[in-house]
Amino acid sequence: MATKQFVTFRIDGDLFGMDVLRVREINRILDITPVPRAPVYVRGLVNLRGQTLTVFDLGIRLGLAPRPVTEESHNVVLKQQLVGLLVDSIGNMAQCDELDVERCPANACSIEAKFIDGVVKLEEELLIVLRSEKLLEYAGV
Repeated sequence: MATKQFVTFRIDGDLFGMDVLRVREINRILDITPVPRAPVYVRGLVNLRGQTLTVFDLGIRLGLAPRPVTEESHNVVLKQQLVGLLVDSIGNMAQCDELDVERCPANACSIEAKFIDGVVKLEEELLIVLRSEKLLEYAGV
């Protein structure tokens, strides 16, 4: 049976995860330069070791209300594209069997189903597994 590992993070109190194989790195929020006339979910651009990185506010991208950037906020940098996802805080790594990832019931959360790969029942809460490729596809990246 295949094992899946997820980088976990919180947005607006909910626990989300993304396949660890899709994440390049996680870092603290750097100086974000706003981009005029960009979509509302684009927080701006950062210089990451000489590369320009677009930062999406993942909460807004998922349809949640805007939240302030705090000391706990982090940037989850994806491998495939130079895109960072602004999250409220970083959690621990989560690991489960591939079969433990279940389909999310349609009425279980307020996030559009196209962004959700499934859910994993952890000991104390539900982990919502995101589809990074869909987040970027619908963003025009």
